[in-house]
Amino acid sequence: MERRQEVRNGLKDGIAIGMGYFSVSFAFGMQAVSVGISPWIAALMSLTNMTSAGQFASLPLIVQNGSLIELALTQLVINLRYALMSLSLSQKLDQEVTIKDRLIIAFANTDEIFASASARPGKNTKYYQFALMVLPIIMWTLGTLCGGFINTLLPESLRSALGIAIYGMFLAIFIPPAKKR
Repeated sequence: MERRQEVRNGLKDGIAIGMGYFSVSFAFGMQAVSVGISPWIAALMSLTNMTSAGQFASLPLIVQNGSLIELALTQLVINLRYALMSLSLSQKLDQEVTIKDRLIIAFANTDEIFASASARPGKNTKYYQFALMVLPIIMWTLGTLCGGFINTLLPESLRSALGIAIYGMFLAIFIPPAKKR
């Protein structure tokens, strides 16, 4: 019964993150398609690289035919913080979380997932962590795909306004817990 509750808690905590990710990845999908990347490839990028800053930074390098070394170094510098956050989060994980589980958890350890998992009292089980990750991963990928396909339908003024979506996402994640404290 505890597993079910852990999964429910993780899904519940992941809803707001997933909804925020949809809007940001929607903007990424729009931008990716506007520089010539297909919506399907943009969605694959989102599914395999859950980092908005890294994805947005990769677009000019891809368009300008940057080298793989440039792309890898850019991603390393932008995303190095995730290694540190994963080390910190590993201290919060239950003893039963295996190395394989930890690698999967590290894959989707974004700023918002880290904040939510870290703020939770007690140790986190793999069931909580996996459930916390699933909606953000789905929504990040789906948002990219939708943004890519809708890119040609929206007027330019609305497309440029979506560029500030990432700031709204951070506010939506951090303001509600701050109000409680």
